[in-house]
Amino acid sequence: MDDSSSRTSTTRRRMRSGSVALGGMGLLAAALVACGSSSEPDKRCVDRATLEKLNTKECKSGSSRGAYYYGGTVANNRVSGGSFDKSAVTRGGIGGHSSSSGG
Repeated sequence: MDDSSSRTSTTRRRMRSGSVALGGMGLLAAALVACGSSSEPDKRCVDRATLEKLNTKECKSGSSRGAYYYGGTVANNRVSGGSFDKSAVTRGGIGGHSSSSGG
């Protein structure tokens, strides 16, 4: 075997192992996207009157103070940009943004 065919053989092996690594990364990325694209919007326990974020137990204990608020954001312990109506809020996948209507 001459030197040039030896280099070609080595190059082919390197390219093959590189494509296997890239293929594996593609599978990993697809799995992460599938896991992260839930159709459920984020929910938080919130005081209906003040929109103050509460502990989850306030919504589970049957307290009339707390109710689940879907989507939106929390700033200064208050929620905004979401809704108390779960069906009014949608959620995107990775990098997606919630869209909502006031409630």
